[in-house]
Amino acid sequence: MTHTGLVARVLIDSPLPQLDHLFDYGVPAELVGQVAVGVRVKVPFRSGGRVIDAYVIELFDPRAESASTTDAAYRGALSPLDSVVSTAVVLTPAVWKLARRLADRAAGNASDIIRLAVPPRQVRVEKAWLAARAAAAVVVPVAREPGFSAAPEPAVPDAPVMPAAPSETAVPIPPPASAPNHPLVEPVETAIPTPSPVSIALATPAFVGYPTGRLDSVIMEHHRVAVAAIPELTQLDDGTTIGRWAQTLAELAVATLGAGQSAILCVPDFRDQDQVQAAVAQLAPTLPLSRVDARQPNPDRYRAFLACLQPEPRIILGNRSAVYAPAQDLGLIAVWDDGDPLYTEPLSPYVNTRDAALVRQQNTECALVFLGHSRSVETQRLVELGYLADVNPAAGRHPRIIPTDFQSEPDQQARAARIPSAAWQAAREALGHGPVLVQVASPGYAPMLACQSCKKASRCTHCQGPLGLKSASAVPSCRWCGALAAGWTCAHCEGTKLRVVTLGTGRTAEELGRAFPGARVIVADGDHTIQTLGAEPALVIATRGAEPVPTGGYRAILILDGERMLARESLRVGEDCLRWWANAAALAAPGAPVILAGVGGALARALNAWHPDIFAASELADRRQLRFPPAVRVASVTGTAADVDAALADLGAVAGLDVLGPVDTEAPLVRAVVRFGYARGDEVAHALKAAVVRNAAKRRKPKSGSFQPAPTLKVRFDDPELL
Repeated sequence: MTHTGLVARVLIDSPLPQLDHLFDYGVPAELVGQVAVGVRVKVPFRSGGRVIDAYVIELFDPRAESASTTDAAYRGALSPLDSVVSTAVVLTPAVWKLARRLADRAAGNASDIIRLAVPPRQVRVEKAWLAARAAAAVVVPVAREPGFSAAPEPAVPDAPVMPAAPSETAVPIPPPASAPNHPLVEPVETAIPTPSPVSIALATPAFVGYPTGRLDSVIMEHHRVAVAAIPELTQLDDGTTIGRWAQTLAELAVATLGAGQSAILCVPDFRDQDQVQAAVAQLAPTLPLSRVDARQPNPDRYRAFLACLQPEPRIILGNRSAVYAPAQDLGLIAVWDDGDPLYTEPLSPYVNTRDAALVRQQNTECALVFLGHSRSVETQRLVELGYLADVNPAAGRHPRIIPTDFQSEPDQQARAARIPSAAWQAAREALGHGPVLVQVASPGYAPMLACQSCKKASRCTHCQGPLGLKSASAVPSCRWCGALAAGWTCAHCEGTKLRVVTLGTGRTAEELGRAFPGARVIVADGDHTIQTLGAEPALVIATRGAEPVPTGGYRAILILDGERMLARESLRVGEDCLRWWANAAALAAPGAPVILAGVGGALARALNAWHPDIFAASELADRRQLRFPPAVRVASVTGTAADVDAALADLGAVAGLDVLGPVDTEAPLVRAVVRFGYARGDEVAHALKAAVVRNAAKRRKPKSGSFQPAPTLKVRFDDPELL
């Protein structure tokens, strides 16, 4: 191969932490017209003719006068690129910069985040897209994205990293004097500032009429806001009923496109996507919209991704990975219900969509909106720090919440009933006018059984999983391995009879069907997906998050099993329950009762007065005293005792750390928890990443007859279920 002197600096697509840096390769003469920054390539790696995938991050000529001393100091010949997979520029500068910053913050690999941002290549789809772009370029020259070119110049100006695409219409908003430079690095001990200039601007008449208008000033002035969604339903022109929150997101997106910029809308699941898409279709049916969804077939998903690479602004709608979409001239990132656990990425480096949105907003200085019926503690922290402005346009408009614990009930057994008499009466009256929603904790028939004699939970004799019933006539079976428990015997008292402990959607529907003869009973859960419902009378038994949206709203809503939902061992159980119940209550018709059964205290008061922000502020104050997230950041270090001790020793130079453990987990592994302030995040991440790389480097090719165990050290930052 003939070398041209051009150097391609690439990122190898590998999960190995020791390969999470850039490698330099020479550009052969035959590839000069194809290699460009952001394209997929194949490069030789090590010996044996091994070739692996990579992305071109930089392209420069070290002999040029603009090249830095580091770029020019090459000794010996560089290995040449093997081939160019495709000339499509799939990795944009903004996405690369975002992936690098998020990976460094979480002590992970940038390639793992890029794998979420760039879908697997679909050859036919990509060839058709390239052909369409080439045909369009012949007629009308298409403006190229900043920092990219179809064919490189002989010398590319040197840059240490790939520059982010500038936003010509973006108006940077400097943070308030007492507010943090970035919410993910500022120590939480900072005093709560006085209202910032942003907060004052948001209180102006620009927000008058928000229930039927748009938050135009958020878009035009690129504010960062936490918006309390209006808890009501609205009907579109075609008769479809959606949540008012979905219409608000659509209005924000349309206003962003009206300003000539793209909008990214992140929602938890497909049900929410359908509502927002229906709202956009009514407001602006001709505007370009790309739906980015992991449930799509691979060709459709890749086609939507390629559409996001087009030079014109568009609306990008999707789930947690949509925040990485390559939006052209990004003007808005909006996240609906940011406390939903579906935003937590289960793959390394486990970055939450909320954190990715905050980092990307700082990179691009676009508008940022967190919208929800309730408020997460993380968002409340940002509001108190002054980084987000608080917008509550519907403080006096909320559903009619009736906690049964606030009512006087003379009969003690009636107070302890799963469905109190007041709830029965409300459901009976409402059934004559329309649908009634009954929210329960668990799907299935009887998801948990116990021994009739000793009352202890029944366990599978094969895997120790919990036993449950799928129907009234079914044989008890394990919910983990599916093994039947026909001849079950209690391991504690040798009893042979089982009793039902918890009731799921199936058993609840069976009981309510007998209590309300002639009523239509509908079950909606993970196994029975129902998204919309008519206005006819019906009893809808649904699990949290699976409630169908009815035409005109539910005439009554019964929230059951509140005590069971609160019994879950989690630091976030309170805010999770408030979010589930608030989202369900928002489906009520105007004036319809929402009965909260068996729950009192601060949660019931917050829901009754519709003040989730006050509950979030109280939770945050408690966590500050206990040094729990998000008052501080946490990182778990899991591995063998020797590996964990070595990783913790690397943290000895970082001040202000609080180490809990190590404690035993799955033998022979142990786990330690490190708590630290936001200002120490970069130091902790750098030290733990070095420990992970050192541990992974031990895994060398074993000699003949020897065995080298795989590295076990694992680091995870900001695990939501850690404490």
